[in-house]
Amino acid sequence: MYYIVTGAAGFIGSNLVKALNERGESDIIAVDNLTRADKFLNLTDCEIADFIDKRDFVEQLHAGEFEGAIEAVLHQGACSDTMETDGHYMMENNYRYSVALLDYCQEEEVPLLYASSASVYGAGTVFREVREFEAPLNIYGYSKFLFDQVVRRRLPDAGSQIAGFRYFNVYGPNEAHKGRMASVAFHFFNQFQSEGRVKLFQGWDGYADGEQKRDFVSVEDVIEVNMHFLERPALSGIFNLGTGRAQTFNDVAVATVNACLHAEDQPALTLEEMRARNMIEYVAFPEALKGKYQSYTEADNASLRHAGYTEPFLTVEEGVARYCEWLLGE
Repeated sequence: MYYIVTGAAGFIGSNLVKALNERGESDIIAVDNLTRADKFLNLTDCEIADFIDKRDFVEQLHAGEFEGAIEAVLHQGACSDTMETDGHYMMENNYRYSVALLDYCQEEEVPLLYASSASVYGAGTVFREVREFEAPLNIYGYSKFLFDQVVRRRLPDAGSQIAGFRYFNVYGPNEAHKGRMASVAFHFFNQFQSEGRVKLFQGWDGYADGEQKRDFVSVEDVIEVNMHFLERPALSGIFNLGTGRAQTFNDVAVATVNACLHAEDQPALTLEEMRARNMIEYVAFPEALKGKYQSYTEADNASLRHAGYTEPFLTVEEGVARYCEWLLGE
């Protein structure tokens, strides 16, 4: 029996493959699109049974090549570029592909765990898995939102597990290939290593410089939640996956710089001290992001906790320090 991981060479997908390996699983079919071939590096330390291009995979499913052979599908594959403007591509890639997998999994009674996104909440200030609080600001968010609506309609009659996770701002190992869409922790680390300073947005939307707040969640925690549900196939629904604690971009910058300083046996600094030493630079808020940017997010994790997930989440200070240590090791 195979575990299917779509987006397997990507950020969260490759971490899921590693987590399955750590649990003794190597019968894993990695599904992805390697048009950007450098993503393969995320899988070089993983054990998989096969790699299939995402376009071929659905055709093989429909041809019956995996009938009775799939243990579960962990669907992480998607275009996550919030600045993408090709709506046709986004809907085919994120929405239609997901519906095809959902149809198959329900027909064959195969558990489906999939990646949704906190982008479905748009500019709202309440982050609860309820339709009235959902109003995406971009086509990426809409593609995730629309699939969630399909799942909601299917859940009452579902014959097998369907669990969707609305990821908040995830950071951690294996995201380098994402380029500008990689986490701010990744960008801050590289800026500090090359320039000795990090760049944050100036104030906008009622927030002071660097004080916009997001729910930054370590990929370590994201993987643990996925494994919790994978091991409990009776659990279905759509769940927020964040720490439940909003922190500022300044917090991420301070955590990143201090992790780099610690590696050089230098003392930690406060935000004010970093500003005084020109380690922090605030740049103009991009015009292209105005009206399409979430200045504040914070997961309401009540549903996740009700589903039995009781583990604590890493804070920015804890998670970013661990991530920077990994980056320095790389």
